[in-house]
Amino acid sequence: MQGLYLVTPDWDDTGKLLAVTEQALLAGVALLQYRHKHAGAALREEQAGALLALCRKHACKLIINDFIELCQALDADGVHVGGRDASVAQMRALLGPNKIVGASCYGDLPRAQKAQQDGASYVAFGGFYPSRVKEYPVTTDPGIVGQAKACLALPCVVIGGMSAANAAPLVARGADMVAAISSVYLAPDPQAAVRGFRALYAQ
Repeated sequence: MQGLYLVTPDWDDTGKLLAVTEQALLAGVALLQYRHKHAGAALREEQAGALLALCRKHACKLIINDFIELCQALDADGVHVGGRDASVAQMRALLGPNKIVGASCYGDLPRAQKAQQDGASYVAFGGFYPSRVKEYPVTTDPGIVGQAKACLALPCVVIGGMSAANAAPLVARGADMVAAISSVYLAPDPQAAVRGFRALYAQ
């Protein structure tokens, strides 16, 4: 796992969502996460199913944020859980050993260590910078990336207000993936935005 971890915005317009996502996938995305906290069940199923088809077309794995039943129904590639969702251990028990289970760990290294112990596939830290999409405390110390790489055997994701420019110091510290929403979905040229993130790992 290395590169851009693209997370979808809360867009109800499925056509627009798919169009921008496909442009991003064409430029090279490491993982795609479907996240729409406010959608109804029918819209979630429609959008996630269409995104999964795009991911299969472009050889990218699709992660479902939180909704394990949706992941199971679609046979998506895994789930991502936050601090108020079901635990990593519960998700791993339900999904078995072959699916991806990601965990939000904020700025909490012991939480990340527990996630690894419980079967997580990767851990995500942040927010590091203010986000245009999500509201959270911007309190995560960049030093946690190096600490995590020293004591964990899992890929490390950094989240929160990420652009290619402000992600660069975190990649230099060892971040395996950079999660982004607005920097790609609201970019005038989504493919160029993706290439900017990919360039961080080509240096």
